[in-house]
Amino acid sequence: MKKILVILALLFSGNSLFSQQLPHFSQYFLNDFLINPAVAGSKSYFEGVSTHRSQWEGITDAPRTYTLSVNGPTKNRKMGFGGYLFTDIVGPTRRTGVNMAYSYHIKINDKLKVSLGINAGVMQFMIDASKITLRDQNDVVISNGVQSQLVPDAGFGLYVYHKKYYFGFSAPQLLNTNVDLTEVGDETNGSLPSHFFATGGYKFQLTDAFVVEPIAFAKYVSPAPIQFEGTLKVTYKEKVWVSGTYRDKDAITASLGFFLNKSFTVAYAHDFTTTNLKNYSDGTHELMIGARFYSRKNKEKSAPRIE
Repeated sequence: MKKILVILALLFSGNSLFSQQLPHFSQYFLNDFLINPAVAGSKSYFEGVSTHRSQWEGITDAPRTYTLSVNGPTKNRKMGFGGYLFTDIVGPTRRTGVNMAYSYHIKINDKLKVSLGINAGVMQFMIDASKITLRDQNDVVISNGVQSQLVPDAGFGLYVYHKKYYFGFSAPQLLNTNVDLTEVGDETNGSLPSHFFATGGYKFQLTDAFVVEPIAFAKYVSPAPIQFEGTLKVTYKEKVWVSGTYRDKDAITASLGFFLNKSFTVAYAHDFTTTNLKNYSDGTHELMIGARFYSRKNKEKSAPRIE
């Protein structure tokens, strides 16, 4: 029974050790649509991105996350649409979700816009008890089969963006849905508390070839303390970039990416764990592959990240 309680704690707890339930991405700044629905349609092109994250290599049953997202603007660029699929696997547990997003963009002036976005979807939580070895074979907390539950999800976001800078705020999991995958009382019930994310960045054009971009990200979910991370990204001729990230009380990340033919992106990140987990893990790997689809009008242009 203790092992079941630990697994459920990994999924549902909001304590300081596991400061989030939602999947984390080291290269969030390359696809911030995943954390903020208001980002949908903020670029002049449609973008599809696939991410594979393998966390804490060397630790049995460590988290693995897969995502596939698409978002882009309407023809007049006043609205944006998008959606994403994700699967988050931790040992015998799996969380799979689909989310759709809508955003409306308000033009403040020729260079500055504000976007408001909402998203909604469903998530399926599942435990495969056949992959669990129990000390007590008569444990009544969970059966020997697969148990699952489908729950709704919704959130909103705000995004202020300019060619040189941006700021975003988002709040996913606003419904605070309860989840119970057990066959006994309320002892192992879990809930999906609201999360609060804030991001911001500024692009410094050092020379014609080099752009330096400091980025900040703050995350909060009660009752855990606020977690901060800071990134410094250096881009060369909009073709290749390197970045370094420090995540408070968690890890240091190094990332390298390439932009091919103005349309395709390939990026890799490695997390070097700074907690005691470094004694058992070789770190975390994250691979991202993206494709941009331009309209005929903008096809010949290399679109910047923020417009």
